[in-house]
Amino acid sequence: MTTLTIAIVITFVIGYFFIAIESVAKVNKAAIALLMFVACWTLFMLDPGSYITGLSGQALIDAVGTAIEHHLGSTSTTLFFLMGAMTIVEIVDQNGGFNFVRDKLRSKTKRGLLWKIVVMTFFLSAILDNLTTSIVMIMILRKLVHNKKDRMIYASLVIIAANSGGAFSPIGDVTTIMLWNKGVITALGVISEVFIPSVVSVIVPALLLQIMLKGQLEDTDVKVKSDYEVLDFNSSQRKMIFIIGVGGLVFVPIFRYLTDLPPFVGILLVLGVLWTTTEVFYRKLGSGHEGMQKRVTNLLSRIDMSTILFFLGILMAVACLEEIGVLTALGKGLNVAFDGNHYAVTGIIGVLSSIVDNVPLVAGCMGMYPVTPTGDMAIDGIFWQLLAYCAGVGGSMLIIGSAAGVVVMGLEKITFGWYMKHISWIAFAGYIAGIFSYWLLRTFILVTPI
Repeated sequence: MTTLTIAIVITFVIGYFFIAIESVAKVNKAAIALLMFVACWTLFMLDPGSYITGLSGQALIDAVGTAIEHHLGSTSTTLFFLMGAMTIVEIVDQNGGFNFVRDKLRSKTKRGLLWKIVVMTFFLSAILDNLTTSIVMIMILRKLVHNKKDRMIYASLVIIAANSGGAFSPIGDVTTIMLWNKGVITALGVISEVFIPSVVSVIVPALLLQIMLKGQLEDTDVKVKSDYEVLDFNSSQRKMIFIIGVGGLVFVPIFRYLTDLPPFVGILLVLGVLWTTTEVFYRKLGSGHEGMQKRVTNLLSRIDMSTILFFLGILMAVACLEEIGVLTALGKGLNVAFDGNHYAVTGIIGVLSSIVDNVPLVAGCMGMYPVTPTGDMAIDGIFWQLLAYCAGVGGSMLIIGSAAGVVVMGLEKITFGWYMKHISWIAFAGYIAGIFSYWLLRTFILVTPI
């Protein structure tokens, strides 16, 4: 390994370290990721000829530009998908589309509510994403559960269910979106073969957590802020927005199957249809209407651009590591260390995803391991499906290990120590049980993948 290669790796590690301690450093991780991206590629340009051989002068510079544009194009498919999905969810949410979820969750017993939360969060996360689902569910829990201790248990289960639900869906988690966009998993393959392990990974923790919950819930007929908000559209229009938005998200994998176009094209189609529909509804209201704060042009400002820029920075920094050959060498090292046991390799990656962000971990794996025509590394092979499961579900083991955990930590003021003491071992039990169920499934039932 050359001195320049070591310098690039050290730069990446330093950037990664500051991203991991964001809450201590008080510097937004998006800023660090962008600096890391630029620093890595700037160092790369000090001697690009050591990585791109056979070229010199302007031809070498053009080759580097082509490589960056190639990686940027690949990264942009994920970014545009996320931006489109986040906007669609925001439109549906701001127009009261998720109010029905709250009504369906009402229960008299604590354990009854627990299982309703498991089912609703699990499947909602598969359709939306684990971050948005967690926010929606915590807002609903604040209305339904007033005891702080009980609500912390429910909130912890929301984290686990949201991460598990996103792991089996091609649109349920950023990492599965990345793998799906890359083409290493298919919608049908990941749903059919990772669904059961995902279910196991949430049922085991739910069974353990229900021991902590006994008795009846307090009266839940209390108004919250959202009950007083004035919505611009009538009931039938809001239902139409919900059907187009959520139904459209479900339609995206079908659109990809029918057209072979990248998933972000389908998500932009849904956004275009939903945007047009809301504009038609607003035109019927007339120009004198005093509302219209929920128009898409206004809602676009609510999209978390810092998250989008974070993904841009981290994915492009990882792309630099791929170009210098570090990821390939690391992948070979892991295979040698574990004698090609992909259950062990992905299992460790899942544990690491609870400590550090799973986005760069998955991005790194996509650069470390090549897709092969057959075997575990083929499209929908054991390695890629386990990676989708482990990177998604593994983040539940620590509260800082996933976007869902971080947002719930902030909303409910759950401490790192409390979660680690009471929940981490429960999440780990579900994680291991899910991997074991996947092994049983692929060894004895789905010997030949669907």
